[in-house]
Amino acid sequence: MFQPRPKQQEVLDYTGGKMGVSAVPGSGKTYTLSYLAAQIVAGGRLEDDQEVLIVTLVNSAVDNFSGRVAGFIQARGLLPNLGYRVRTLHGLAHDIVRERPALTGLSDDFQIVDERAADQILQEAALAWVRTNPYAADDFLSPDLEGGRYEWALRTQWPDLVTEVARAFVKRAKDLEGSPDRLARRLEGLAVSLPLVEMGTAIYADYQRALHYRGAVDFDDLIRLALRALELDRDLLERLRHQWPYVLEDEAQDSSRLQEQILRLLCGEGGNWVRVGDPNQAIYETFTTANPRYLREFLEEEDVEARELPNSGRSTPSIIRLANYLIDWTQAEHPVEAVRDALTPPHIAPTPPGDPQPNPPDDPGQVRVIDQKLTPAEELHAVADSLARWLPEHPDDTVAVLVPRNQRGFELVGELKKRDIEVVELLRSTRETREAAGALANVLKYLADPSSAKKLATVYRVWRRGDREDEEARQQLRWIARQLGKVARVEDFLWPRVDRDWLDILDASGDVPDLHERLVQFRDLVRRWQEATLLPVDQLILTLAQDLFEEPADLAVAHKLAGVLRRMSEDHPDWRLPELVEELAAVARNERRFLGLSADDSGFDPERYKGKVVVATVHKAKGLEWDRVYLMSVNNYNFPSALPQDQFIAEKWFVRDGANLEAEALVQLEAVLDQGDLGIYEYEERDPTHEARLDYAAERVRLLYVGITRAKKELIITWNTGRRGDAQPAVPFIALHNFWEERE
Repeated sequence: MFQPRPKQQEVLDYTGGKMGVSAVPGSGKTYTLSYLAAQIVAGGRLEDDQEVLIVTLVNSAVDNFSGRVAGFIQARGLLPNLGYRVRTLHGLAHDIVRERPALTGLSDDFQIVDERAADQILQEAALAWVRTNPYAADDFLSPDLEGGRYEWALRTQWPDLVTEVARAFVKRAKDLEGSPDRLARRLEGLAVSLPLVEMGTAIYADYQRALHYRGAVDFDDLIRLALRALELDRDLLERLRHQWPYVLEDEAQDSSRLQEQILRLLCGEGGNWVRVGDPNQAIYETFTTANPRYLREFLEEEDVEARELPNSGRSTPSIIRLANYLIDWTQAEHPVEAVRDALTPPHIAPTPPGDPQPNPPDDPGQVRVIDQKLTPAEELHAVADSLARWLPEHPDDTVAVLVPRNQRGFELVGELKKRDIEVVELLRSTRETREAAGALANVLKYLADPSSAKKLATVYRVWRRGDREDEEARQQLRWIARQLGKVARVEDFLWPRVDRDWLDILDASGDVPDLHERLVQFRDLVRRWQEATLLPVDQLILTLAQDLFEEPADLAVAHKLAGVLRRMSEDHPDWRLPELVEELAAVARNERRFLGLSADDSGFDPERYKGKVVVATVHKAKGLEWDRVYLMSVNNYNFPSALPQDQFIAEKWFVRDGANLEAEALVQLEAVLDQGDLGIYEYEERDPTHEARLDYAAERVRLLYVGITRAKKELIITWNTGRRGDAQPAVPFIALHNFWEERE
């Protein structure tokens, strides 16, 4: 039974109007918001055709909220799943647009392209622009590049940079409700040339045409069009206001401009709107249009009742003390004054006496900020050594290693596997997922093109991939695969006539034992797979998996993949095996989140992995907690502070003056859209690259705070010298180390 703390009870005393709640990490905000929703449903405040609308960030949170609200409602003797609706913002926008698609210029059967498909369309538009504007790079590449380096950057780096800039440009343009046509009109009236905006607008226009050709919208369009529908159709808006008289918003620190506008419209002037979040955990600005200032400004509005959830039972008092010091240091001592508002109160407070979820017993010795200078390899070994010592004595505890970037996580996973340490990946997608998906994708690629000897050779490598572990077997594997790749007519091997069997003329000089038997077995297997192509795609994948995999984890991945592709096949009835193969190959290439295996979509419970090491990015770890946490690579590259010696990933070495072209494009875009209809361009003198540094530095301080607050009992923080050996400990790391060493 949920027993509210005093501060949680203050939130639950809500009866109506606008309320903003600042909730520290581990404060039980999901429980509190779920209980509030159940309280409203059970309290007789709703009519029969009304619901409480709960808006949250990711799909896993939808399931989490739905389950908890249902449980609270059932405990009151009422039927679950009535009187409330839980949606992500994209799910809510979809509900709204589906009500009146024609109002937003869409057909009734419009499609929604997912992130991978949208990104592929955008890449194609960007590369087409690069090809048709061969001299555009001259305005942006550094004049200091000499000869071959200039040509190399132009050929290999420039297309990727154009794609990155275009991706951010399109996302921001949609958030600002700027269409390609509107931008083009503004550009025509300008007396100055803005090459970055011209480039972004051209790619944006091609991208939107490609979507229109498919009768589709992307996720950002959904949000924009939902707002348009509410603005254009007053009857629809009034009906939805009646249907959802209470709006509860979770993770409000990640709200965007359009999200706030949609919810403001749904609530109306005198509506009931509860926003819960923690501006100190806003860590998605770099990737999205989210900004914590929307929640901060909301909390300061005159008609908003401000509340706090400051108590957290997650961490020991020592870990809480370290996190709170980071807030205080940032506000008072951060060397860059413009970054000092990155973290703000409330501070984390321990739970009050008698709390049903008290803080773990304190042990200051279990918090270590290690200032030892380590190379990246030495840091990997140090963390792996520490885990090897700790794990045998703590089989019932949870542990995670948090990294700032996926690549660092992959490197650690490799080191742990060398030592036979059980590891669970919470990165872009697990290596097991990619390897299993890759194996299936390669077989399906061949089945979609059965006359390709090269693809048949790849299938043989997949089938005999276990031979890679032994040098002699690996040499035999390579030799046989080379021979298969040379087959002039694949049918002469797979379906030979009596007088035309490729096996009879195969040169066996490679001295491979049991060569004939091995290839006959392979031939029989491929024949069976070819016959299985008549099955639905999910059954085909399961058939292949039975022959390719033995490990339960691989078979589980195959089952997940089969379900994903079955749904894709149902959503796209015109897709055949080649299109479905590309969908599967995208998982193997790590280009998209694998639905069903991603924590964002299926949830992740650390308690299921006691005694195993979870390796995660700090972003993926948000909302989770472990008994012991390692926070790695806290140097001035991964956590810069906007100081002269810091390096920034968005600033490319081959761009003139170290400029951040993405930041410049977005500032110019905003300026163009802010101009009046006469198109008089008054560009305020700004330094977009410097502003981007400040924003990024602020976000990375918050990311460090999120990493620290994932730990319940033990915390170890380390840094390394970076790939080039010149990185320094991050400035906040130094402050934390000095504070912890000098504590009383």
